[in-house]
Amino acid sequence: MKTVLQCKEISKTYGSGQIQVQALKKCSLEFTQGEFAAIVGKSGSGKSTLLKILGTLDTPDEGEVLLDGESVLHLSDKRLSKIRRRKIGFIYQDYSLFPEYTAYENIIMPIHLDGRKEHKEHVLEVLETLGISGCKDKFPSEMSGGEQQRTAIARALCISPAVILADEPTGNLDAGNANEVVMLMSKAARLYSQTILMVTHDRQMADYADRILVIADGSIG
Repeated sequence: MKTVLQCKEISKTYGSGQIQVQALKKCSLEFTQGEFAAIVGKSGSGKSTLLKILGTLDTPDEGEVLLDGESVLHLSDKRLSKIRRRKIGFIYQDYSLFPEYTAYENIIMPIHLDGRKEHKEHVLEVLETLGISGCKDKFPSEMSGGEQQRTAIARALCISPAVILADEPTGNLDAGNANEVVMLMSKAARLYSQTILMVTHDRQMADYADRILVIADGSIG
């Protein structure tokens, strides 16, 4: 299988002098196309730092990150912005939908911001796959938390990125909606050969993934 995302020996320390926190310690990982992987760790374990570095939102003190075989650590801000728009989909705990736009408009916004036009049939297919066709013309305030998070997943899927990074995607959901959302992420990974990396503190949610990695004190176990 094609390797989509890879990090080699990445380390990250915050602070200086006597007040230093080593968030990551020489972490090496790789993720293949169509894989749904979960990184499990407690608060302060380093999982959020790892996700930010993999998403090019932060840089490690040492090591290397490769996306589709390209090293991303020393690229210009302009090039990194383009990579984030086209190759990385983000799913957040708080959904991050724009309240003044409908579900459909939220989904296609990143595509339009990139100067492209959406493939309407594909967007409608993704909405159906995620069970939210009926939410197409609804505003976030008219949707449940589960529907909002599925809209956020659709938004990430519809840019057809190399990888989707999900940061505690079930953190604001009740147990029923949380299970449904993660099952749909697993289904989407298979259906669209989409690489999805989810960080979570909830081992039950991680059990839906193809592979589970545990991070503690900045190290992958």
